[in-house]
Amino acid sequence: MDLGLKGRTAIVCAASKGLGRGCAEKLAEAGVNLTICARTKEPLEATAEAIRTATGVSVKAITCDITSDAGRSAILEACPKPDILINNAGGPPPGDFKDFALSDWRAAVESNMITPIALIQATVYGMMERGFGRIINITSYSVKNPIAHLELSNGARSGLTGAIAVLARKSAAHNVTINALLPGPFDTDRLRGTSMKISAQTGRSYDEVHNERMQDVPAKRFGAAEEFGAAAAFLASQYGGYITGQNIVLDGGCYPGTF
Repeated sequence: MDLGLKGRTAIVCAASKGLGRGCAEKLAEAGVNLTICARTKEPLEATAEAIRTATGVSVKAITCDITSDAGRSAILEACPKPDILINNAGGPPPGDFKDFALSDWRAAVESNMITPIALIQATVYGMMERGFGRIINITSYSVKNPIAHLELSNGARSGLTGAIAVLARKSAAHNVTINALLPGPFDTDRLRGTSMKISAQTGRSYDEVHNERMQDVPAKRFGAAEEFGAAAAFLASQYGGYITGQNIVLDGGCYPGTF
């Protein structure tokens, strides 16, 4: 399927690995020129070179903290007029509500709500003027099904969802869509790291813990980053223009609701 994206430009945040990299790779396969960012230079540069070699598209790699004003300025200076924006940032740490300080809440909101709002505000009106734009926020299926011990993430990501809901309807008339992809358990470094922590805490083997967690997923497996990236590429495509303001769950069936 021709996604109609050849020659477009995209900013993909936190793209050196995991779901961000999956999105970057699938957009590149569709012919999109990329500006990607992450905090650590070496893996980011390695990802950029791998994508260039595999697809032949232009890939700019910007080492920065996207949750900071300086980081956002750097990525927007490198790509001031993106056609596609993939908002992504690491989630806040788990914990118990009683132990979270106000500084923890402020950091979570800054990272997972204010950062994507700032990038949207900086890019969406240019997209509307040019008559094309796709904004995809990577949030979490906790937006629809709150996860115990992840209250910081539950709150900040839900706040983002509400904040852009009206804008997503206003921008649609200009062929600019804003949607969210809500991942459940995907086979990423973060998920594997959690299995390692559980293993260390319980004295059980990593494989036992990891496989047990996998069996909790109705699909009986974890998602692959390339599956997530393909969903993002479709939303960004010429066929995604009638989908806006939606929260699309990719979780192997974990979300238990009917709607």
